[in-house]
Amino acid sequence: MGGSRIIGWGSALPEKVLTNDDLAGMMDTSDAWIRERTGIGERRVGGSTAGLAVEAARKALAVSGCAPEDVDLLILATTTPDQVMPASAVTVQQELGMRCGAFDLNAACSGFVYGLITADAMVKAGMRTVLLVGSDTLTRWLDWNDRGTAILFGDGAGAVVLRADDEPGLLGWDLGADGSARHILDVDHGGCIHMDGKEVFRRAVRAVIHSAEAALTMAGMTPADVSWFVPHQANIRIIQSAADKLGIPMEQAISVLQHTGNTSAGSVPLALDAAARDGRLQRGDVLLLSGFGAGMTWASAIVRWNP
Repeated sequence: MGGSRIIGWGSALPEKVLTNDDLAGMMDTSDAWIRERTGIGERRVGGSTAGLAVEAARKALAVSGCAPEDVDLLILATTTPDQVMPASAVTVQQELGMRCGAFDLNAACSGFVYGLITADAMVKAGMRTVLLVGSDTLTRWLDWNDRGTAILFGDGAGAVVLRADDEPGLLGWDLGADGSARHILDVDHGGCIHMDGKEVFRRAVRAVIHSAEAALTMAGMTPADVSWFVPHQANIRIIQSAADKLGIPMEQAISVLQHTGNTSAGSVPLALDAAARDGRLQRGDVLLLSGFGAGMTWASAIVRWNP
């Protein structure tokens, strides 16, 4: 059985840059305090979920050489839709001039990897081309007086185009959720982000390790086979701890966290796009993509890079 391969990629960030020094003028914090605890130096703020998704999608389509009418399905991974209904995916579809199926997928910060696994399944079911976008605008839901959350999040989007191929591109995967942990990171209607940071950290590292190991086992691989680790960009300490426990050198962990903050479903494709554009990713490389987020959700995918 064949599968899908990634043939296009793109990203989008708002123009407004919010630095740690900017935040220090708003609350009791400092650039050094934020960098030491998170690895974040700045983040982007603004735009709409659909607007950023459209920009990232257009870039991914351009790289792939596909026209909007070539796309059979649009999946928008987001936890911050612009409206309660309809799905923001249909706004993206309309702006891009598509006539394909379109839906939102909400698995919080795991959303893009959930979407990648879903897109591959749809290709195996008979579709030829799928556009997958991860886009979130979490700063709309921040309490700017809460330094435990306000320093962490930014807005952004990333996209990939997947095309049917005789050879599988998704070599192994794992996804899961634990609803008993939904209270450690949540947002009520009309409210702001609430997070138990210590508990999220503890569970996140454990989830990434177990999920990555399960995906590698399905692929018949070990961490030594991984060329690049592309984790959810939440906190540099989580990335370092997970990489260390998996036995993957930090030099092989791709991060854009310093400049973007936590962009939820946008973070993995933003990191993937950055590495593709700067030439780090080479044909044949094995990528370990891993996300974790509210729910609590987690997902990992082993991908052969063969654009």
